[in-house]
Amino acid sequence: MKTSTKIWLCAAGLLLIVLGVVCIAKPDITLVSAAWLLGCFTLIAGISKLVFTFRTQAFLPNSGTRALSAILDIFFGCFFLFNVLGTAVSLPAVFALWVMIEGIVIAVQSLDYKRVGFPMWWCLLLLGVGGAVLGFFGLKNLDVTAGVLSAIIGLGIIANGLAYILAVVGVSRFEKRVDRLGRIVDIDEQ
Repeated sequence: MKTSTKIWLCAAGLLLIVLGVVCIAKPDITLVSAAWLLGCFTLIAGISKLVFTFRTQAFLPNSGTRALSAILDIFFGCFFLFNVLGTAVSLPAVFALWVMIEGIVIAVQSLDYKRVGFPMWWCLLLLGVGGAVLGFFGLKNLDVTAGVLSAIIGLGIIANGLAYILAVVGVSRFEKRVDRLGRIVDIDEQ
């Protein structure tokens, strides 16, 4: 790998780490950015789904439901983009509600696992109840939920930055080993 490439990757890694720290330190900015990205991704997904629907309607049944889903994605994408602050404010509540509902679903499903003889069903039950409780408390404390959501985003970005830097270190070590092996082969051939 070229030295300039290694420098650029390390710089990108350091910038990602800084961005991750900013996300953790400034949850309001993080949520506004996440809301904007959510709007962009939803809009792009809706447009892509609509194009796919038009191109495949001749041989895939239920194209009407796919078209409706695509139109809804486009609508919500535009809504998110034109109402970024409202979306940012609602993200912690949506996230907490999702965690709570998903926890309830997992808890209920654990009983199905018990019926079929899965011995660890009780772990699913505990995790589901735990998720439901955390989601409930997240709904009651939206400021805390916003901070946690921003921290998760920030930590993910920091992890990516560290991965870039570690990849450069790994490639450099590999190149040194290959170089040493090449010298050993040269000596043996002489």
